[in-house]
Amino acid sequence: MPILVNLDVMLAKRKMSLSDLAARVDITLANLSILKTGKAKAIRFSTLAAICDALDCQPGDLLLYSKKD
Repeated sequence: MPILVNLDVMLAKRKMSLSDLAARVDITLANLSILKTGKAKAIRFSTLAAICDALDCQPGDLLLYSKKD
């Protein structure tokens, strides 16, 4: 998939664990793990907004488009 998720990078920059983020955003750890590993096929804007709020970042900090050759 050409959309890459940099959730692990933002978590490291904020020195926050995945379980801390799950608690702050009220999302299951399993769903966040799927997103973090790039296995997610979709994300709700409300979820993306909650993650951005918790990590104090922009959606572009989390998502990256990578053109395949």
